[in-house]
Amino acid sequence: MIPELRREELLKYITKQDVVHMKDLVDELGISLSTIRRDLQTMEKEGEVIIMRGGAVRLNTRGYDEPVTKKKLINSEAKEIIAKKAADLVEDGDCIYVDSGTTTVAMLKYLDRKRITIVSSSTQMLDHLPIRGASSILLGGEVRDDLESVLGVLTEKMIMDLHFDKAFIGANGYVEDGAIYTYDLREARKKEVVKTQSKLVYALMDTSKKNKYAFAKVFDLNECILITEEN
Repeated sequence: MIPELRREELLKYITKQDVVHMKDLVDELGISLSTIRRDLQTMEKEGEVIIMRGGAVRLNTRGYDEPVTKKKLINSEAKEIIAKKAADLVEDGDCIYVDSGTTTVAMLKYLDRKRITIVSSSTQMLDHLPIRGASSILLGGEVRDDLESVLGVLTEKMIMDLHFDKAFIGANGYVEDGAIYTYDLREARKKEVVKTQSKLVYALMDTSKKNKYAFAKVFDLNECILITEEN
């Protein structure tokens, strides 16, 4: 297995645990201990993991947003369940907003043949085109490459000229009887503007984000409908 793919498998396994011992990674993945150590040292230098005393390792839960390429590996099964639930809510004739984020964008492949208008701030949308039956609009604005998102004043101005039947929002955390949160102030502002322009707003988040705070509050949880893999 080439090193990049091997490290992807390591990251997938580590993200499912709080702390993982190297010997468990050897047993789980069938890779030698020396190779595991080299890979983990590389991953630590890249800021993905933290190697602990006693031969253990944990995910580096940094105080800022992970790039999309890494988010795709985390809780992928739950994200697919949520994406399918969200897509089932979309009806012919709807004009919908699909936010940037791995869970929200995952719903695009389930919208095929629906007669709808899709507006998105995710550059990932380009990877899903064409979506048969749909009119697809990618918003303009400043591109944040790591999140594959467009945002900022230009994006907000475009959104304020539109109206959505349903909006599907992503975020980094939520607190029951509280609010939803994201790491970027401009992302928070964009989502708030979308809410004001939408009849219904759905927040798509897996339960690993429950009771987690991020830097910026988006809006109160009771102002949207939460969709998780469990509800």
